[in-house]
Amino acid sequence: MKRREFITLLGGAAVAWPLAARAQQPAMPVVGFLDFGSAGERAQQVAAFRKGLAEAGYQEGQNLSVEFRWAEGQYARFPDLAADLVRRGVSVIAVPGSGTGALAAKAATTTIPIVFGVTSDPVKEGLVASLNRPGGNATGVNFFTAELVAKRMQLLREVVPTANRIALLVNPTDAENYQSTLRELEAAAGQQQILVREVATGREIDEALASIAREKADALFVAPGSFFNTRRVQLAVLAARHALPASYAARAYPEAGGLMSYGTDILDAFRQVGVYTGRVLKGAKPGDLPVLQSTKSIRRERWALQFRRRCLSSPTRRLNEPPHIHHAARRRGGRVAAGGARADGRAAGRFTAKHPTR
Repeated sequence: MKRREFITLLGGAAVAWPLAARAQQPAMPVVGFLDFGSAGERAQQVAAFRKGLAEAGYQEGQNLSVEFRWAEGQYARFPDLAADLVRRGVSVIAVPGSGTGALAAKAATTTIPIVFGVTSDPVKEGLVASLNRPGGNATGVNFFTAELVAKRMQLLREVVPTANRIALLVNPTDAENYQSTLRELEAAAGQQQILVREVATGREIDEALASIAREKADALFVAPGSFFNTRRVQLAVLAARHALPASYAARAYPEAGGLMSYGTDILDAFRQVGVYTGRVLKGAKPGDLPVLQSTKSIRRERWALQFRRRCLSSPTRRLNEPPHIHHAARRRGGRVAAGGARADGRAAGRFTAKHPTR
């Protein structure tokens, strides 16, 4: 072989070798992220999900890519969005915050793994065969907000012991929470009258709160669900404007200016969905991964009741605050604050409206 031909052969091999090596490398996995809200309003939830992925060894843009699909507040969009992710051929579909979205994903595919986060019982919803052995292609986290309706009602009575007429906001398009909230609240109400208002848009929330105020309801109970979570600032402002003591399902509401909440740490549930998604990417079968139940979060929230006591229009009159609630909050670092202020005396976020008394 001539010297020139030998050098040419070596050069060709040098070019071909890295190309062949790259061709043998596995393709970067793609996670489909399906959510009820929009990118702008769900930044914290996405960050929590990414944190879980990182704990499992995955960094977006390095060894993983994520395809986001947003329902933009419309449950009816879930089937089309789930079908789009299936056509995209994603490795896993993650639905961290909606049982309705998880059911849409399950209807769209029987082969692509699904990792969900739901507030209701995933067995009753038909997502899994059992909590310990889900079977099929789905598993995830049950983070208990629908199951805590009775406890929230009890706490609302303790805060507003004279309340006889409780207004309930529910979203009729949210199949995951609609019937269960109605059923459990009516069972927990006892002799109290429940005024049911169905809302599915921001405008309907405005109209419902105005109607509830005209009918002189004593307190407001907001059903759990992604729709209300994305409208939490609107709800907090309107409840203050109409002097309605209100109970919510997650800590994000008091952080937005709401009065009180009792429930699990939803951001932690999104993180757990991220961790489980990473496990599935590493080869675990969803049907063999038990559904996680956020008992740790429930226990923590029991002693970390997100309760902001607002200054009332008269400095001598306040909403009733039972001593055990005050002490429970103090055990978590003094989270009871007066007048929309934090325990350190600084303003509590952007919301400054105060609840007047009736």
